[in-house]
Amino acid sequence: MSSDVPASDDVPATDDVRLSARVFGMVQGVGFRFWTMGKAEELGLTGTVENLADGSVDVVAEGPRRRIQEFREWLNSGNTPGRVERVEDTISAAEGNFRRFRAR
Repeated sequence: MSSDVPASDDVPATDDVRLSARVFGMVQGVGFRFWTMGKAEELGLTGTVENLADGSVDVVAEGPRRRIQEFREWLNSGNTPGRVERVEDTISAAEGNFRRFRAR
């Protein structure tokens, strides 16, 4: 993972962005969704976190670019519950579909 959220021509650096992430490892049944929701709320992000049938966790978060970067770094830090083996993520323009952050 790069430490910088890449800027793209269609996502100005000052605008809100969307992080779409899939988290792999031992991330279900260990409080991962609860802690992820708490971190997102602490950062003022909106979005969702959801367990998937294959044992991974899907995370979609929107907010200011620097807050999304902090959240992205946290997901990759080893400071999350369970054991994160890898995170696959993309950054795009925020869509504004969320009012708060919630676990599904």
